[in-house]
Amino acid sequence: MATLDLQMWGRALNKMPKLQPAEWESLDIVARWLIACRASVLVMTLSAAALGGLLAWRAGAFALTPWLLATLGLLFAHATNNLLNDYTDSRRGIDRNNYYRNQYGVHVLEDGLVSQRQFWGYLGFTGGVAIALGLWLVWLRSGLTLDLMLAGAFFVLFYTWPLKYYGLGEPAVLLVWGPLMVGGTYYVTAGHWSWDVCWLSVVFALGPTTVLFGKHTDKAPADLAKGVHTLPVLLGDKLSRQATRLMLAAQYLLCVLLVATGSFGWPLLLVLLALPKLRHLWAVFGRPKPAERPEGYPEAIWPLWFSAHAFRHTRPFSGLFLLGLVLDTLLR
Repeated sequence: MATLDLQMWGRALNKMPKLQPAEWESLDIVARWLIACRASVLVMTLSAAALGGLLAWRAGAFALTPWLLATLGLLFAHATNNLLNDYTDSRRGIDRNNYYRNQYGVHVLEDGLVSQRQFWGYLGFTGGVAIALGLWLVWLRSGLTLDLMLAGAFFVLFYTWPLKYYGLGEPAVLLVWGPLMVGGTYYVTAGHWSWDVCWLSVVFALGPTTVLFGKHTDKAPADLAKGVHTLPVLLGDKLSRQATRLMLAAQYLLCVLLVATGSFGWPLLLVLLALPKLRHLWAVFGRPKPAERPEGYPEAIWPLWFSAHAFRHTRPFSGLFLLGLVLDTLLR
């Protein structure tokens, strides 16, 4: 049995490492699972759950057990979606012949690191945990909890196909990472629904949506050739880049508006500290993607370009957004 490799756990949580078969065989089961389900992107889901819990705390209605169940359930649901995404695109032939997904990280099926049976073991375990946690929450909270769980299951099962294939994947991400994740976590934690929370969640959800929009803009030519009509494929390169710029600006403008209307205090303006990264990102989205990897650009990330830059902005923005809400809550 392989010894626990905590260093590889850290790598898998921070990025999507490329591995040779011999390296894969030396890993422990936890490291393999983290890599297979692309754990590095789960931080966005963790942030969404944290935001829902924080807003419940702000409302004086925080309950630890439901929040923990919701957070773990969302993380395992997201991991399940990542596995299903790889399986579906592999079965449909999308991820073959050095497609984008194979170039920026391990694809355990396409790289031949696991058998179909082993992959279904990962998928069964991950999905089973998500379902079990969801049912526990339904029993604990009842009310809208079952509806929220079924809505989440719909997007887990059908995001990759058909939603992503027909320009509906990006709107789905905005809905999932906003009202469904943040609003849903708030509901099961506080015990009641809040439309104010849902509106605030849109600020956060725009971050993951810009990352996805960037990713789909990066690989639009490859997607078009494979018959995958994401929204950037339908809009074209220039309009897609401008749409991402609009979403980036909307995050800051919404925060300023929330403070100006008195809904939240000045600490929310801490997000403005991320403006230097926005300035760089704004310039990146103002030009087409380079035809070749620029000198000094990490080889492990290429050919991702817009999505990688958007992710570097989303992490600090989301952190400052959460910090601002914590400070505002404490001051109030």
